[in-house]
Amino acid sequence: MTCTFFGHRYVQKEIEPILRSTLIDLIEKHECRLFYVGNQGGFDAMVTRVLLELSDRYPIRAYTVLAYLPVGESGASEGILPTILPEGIETVPRRFAISFRNRWMIAQSDFVVTHVTNYIASGAAQFKALAEKQGKMVTNLTV
Repeated sequence: MTCTFFGHRYVQKEIEPILRSTLIDLIEKHECRLFYVGNQGGFDAMVTRVLLELSDRYPIRAYTVLAYLPVGESGASEGILPTILPEGIETVPRRFAISFRNRWMIAQSDFVVTHVTNYIASGAAQFKALAEKQGKMVTNLTV
């Protein structure tokens, strides 16, 4: 099973234990083993931190899914997930790349974990709604 994430750029610290508990539940009860996370904001950074921590305890694989082709030297660094690019993203105009990447992540996933508190002009809310429309199992973390 595969899980992806959408959330706001700014996130409260109080969400982290709820996120950790949700991920442990997905791993232990739903046999979720593959995780895709973006790299655009605070929620993505929090998810990355928790996934790295959990990867020491569970047999999971986690990747940062990039929206843009990397520039310059690349290489694995400690505290950073391996990166992948969605197939076809190189043909997408830059202004549509995040949307393309997010749609790709939803298509690959069985579960979607979100942190959506603002539904007005929110990309996270837009992709949460798309995941729900596509019948994905969506969990929204709120405080």
